[in-house]
Amino acid sequence: MPPPADIVKVAIEWPGAFPKLMEIDQKKPLSAIIKEVCEGWSLGNPENFALQNAENTVFYITEKNRNDIKNGSILRLTTSPSQTALQLHERVQSSSMDAKLEALKDLASCSRDVTFAQEFINLDGISLLTQMVESGTERYQKLQKIMKPCFGDLLSFTLTAFVELMDHGIVSWDTFSVAFIKKIASFVNKSAMDLAVLQRSLAILESMVLNSQDLYQKVAQEITIGQLIPHLQGNDQDIQTYTIAVINALFLKAPEEKRQEMAHILAQKQLRSIILSNVIRSAKPINDEMAHQLYVLQVLTFNLLEDRMMTKMDPQDQAQRDIIFELRRIAFDVECEPNNSGSIEKRKSMYTRDYKKLGFINHVNPAVDFTQIPPGMLALDNMLYFSRHHQDAYIRMVLENSSREDKHECPFGRSSIELTKMLCETLRVGELPSENCPDFHPMFFTHERSFEEFFCISIQLLNKTWKEMRATSEDFNKVMQVVKEQIVRALTLKPNSLDQFKSRLQNLSYTEILKIRQSERMNQEDFQSRPILELREKIQPEIMELIKQQRLNRLCDGTCFRKISTRRRQDKFWFCRLSPNHKVLHYGDLEESPQGEVPHDSLQDKLPVADIKAVVTGKDCPHMKEKGALKQNKEILELAFSVLYESDEYLNFIAPDKHEYCVWTDGLNALLGKEMTSDLTKSDMDTLISMEMKLRLLDLENIQIPEAPPPIPKEPSNYDFVYDCN
Repeated sequence: MPPPADIVKVAIEWPGAFPKLMEIDQKKPLSAIIKEVCEGWSLGNPENFALQNAENTVFYITEKNRNDIKNGSILRLTTSPSQTALQLHERVQSSSMDAKLEALKDLASCSRDVTFAQEFINLDGISLLTQMVESGTERYQKLQKIMKPCFGDLLSFTLTAFVELMDHGIVSWDTFSVAFIKKIASFVNKSAMDLAVLQRSLAILESMVLNSQDLYQKVAQEITIGQLIPHLQGNDQDIQTYTIAVINALFLKAPEEKRQEMAHILAQKQLRSIILSNVIRSAKPINDEMAHQLYVLQVLTFNLLEDRMMTKMDPQDQAQRDIIFELRRIAFDVECEPNNSGSIEKRKSMYTRDYKKLGFINHVNPAVDFTQIPPGMLALDNMLYFSRHHQDAYIRMVLENSSREDKHECPFGRSSIELTKMLCETLRVGELPSENCPDFHPMFFTHERSFEEFFCISIQLLNKTWKEMRATSEDFNKVMQVVKEQIVRALTLKPNSLDQFKSRLQNLSYTEILKIRQSERMNQEDFQSRPILELREKIQPEIMELIKQQRLNRLCDGTCFRKISTRRRQDKFWFCRLSPNHKVLHYGDLEESPQGEVPHDSLQDKLPVADIKAVVTGKDCPHMKEKGALKQNKEILELAFSVLYESDEYLNFIAPDKHEYCVWTDGLNALLGKEMTSDLTKSDMDTLISMEMKLRLLDLENIQIPEAPPPIPKEPSNYDFVYDCN
């Protein structure tokens, strides 16, 4: 007879004693179970003891997580969180450096547990740590020269414990004093500082800036870009990553009126060239976190263009009109005529003729063309940059098109406006950076005016494609679609420089785009005759069942998910997989992203599939409603889903990418007997049906298909024909 569901058989350890095998009744209060364990070893005061999971993680067992205990689990009897917190609170104040160091090391480890963290914080532990950072460091500065390693470790473990405690979100960041901020900033500003201390100090500053507008002001007063730059010139990629993260945080939280000023300072300090030479072109490969920070910096830099992109031109503003006059002057090599030269009608006629050659829609008053937002004044800025910095190409383009027939000319003005708008859409100018995206482009770090150079290359591509298509004014939108496809395809190849981007575009001519489209169309060919449609309808259910099985198999393999917290630097992971019998979801926290298969025993939590009520996605997820900052982030919303069970319980997910999101939402819906509606299912359905139909429609008449595969041929007598690449 199987044991009752509420009875769990476990082993319990106690230092210096043989482990006990014990049956735990989950209906009993946890305090009664601990009392029973203590009595077995003749230990008094059971209220001073607690149980921990001894396998992999050493987190405390509480009433909230006790249901995660499984048969065969190994538990450990240890001092209670309150007692441990009290002891460590006293130990970290020891006058002995060695004792203090050991206590801080233990505190840094224990602080990862939220139950302990709550107890330590209740003892005003955060204030104790901040006081140690503010005043304790001065106390030992005299010893620093003779005990430098010990001093670095002492401070490192203090800051580590502080970071771990703050990561639980129990204490507000707004509670810290200016003295503490100054002290943390001083660790960053020092030229020679222990790397572990520097790393944690940078992480604290980033969290302060991101979590409090008030703290942003204080941190911005203490830290300058000039003081952060030297940390990028070292060889430690983690320090470089944290440094760029702090710069990004300061950039992100800066008021709009100060962002342009900050961008000017970054340009003066040559941040771009330092990142290019010390990070992007260094011998070390760029890890995911660094790629993400470079992507964030790229997005924030391009977002500086948003103001000009959303600014309409004032047709009455003479300074703005002078820019259009400058475009005309450079193109046609004419000087501005004095007001008394010729009649007004003659000058107007001359201007209208030239503005038509420049390709503006409104020939009389081209300023009206720039009242559309986006791209607003940004398009005019790009045109002026092109005319001044690539003058020969600009003049050649304008004169070449003005000499063609009206219907075949590529209108420079209209093209520039639409192209600027399209480039802004492609680079998502004005949107907040994604939480996880590592999609940075090295070529944008190779030039101070990278967007303008990007435009200059693209406008010449547009003119070239226009000629290759032999387009007329009616084909304008078709040309823009082809140009967008050329640019997007070239960007996906991640060129390392603007010149490399240009050469990639050379290989993506209109003819090549037509070949690619034709190839893709043939692969997605869809027959519309009635017999074919009937065959398609017949095989669709078995293909859907095949997709369903694949999704469930993927859920059984499991996926590592990242925990999104207010402090991204310390990545936390958790893993979830479906049991082979498709009845239970097993999940649990991980120390780091798994390299191989995750052991089944490490997943302590479980959720029966029968208890799942619904699967919700996007903004309907509870964790998307809670996190106000993520509401604005469209990409995170697209990757979020939650499993609702019981009355108000939920398990929240943020998929690592769109593919995993589709796999998991499909698999969970399949478990609930619901339809799989993801984009991936539609794509897989189309691919598999197309392949199956092509196989079934093969002309195999009079062709004998062998039942067994052909034999493997004998090995050759020698391998002289093999070319040695070495």
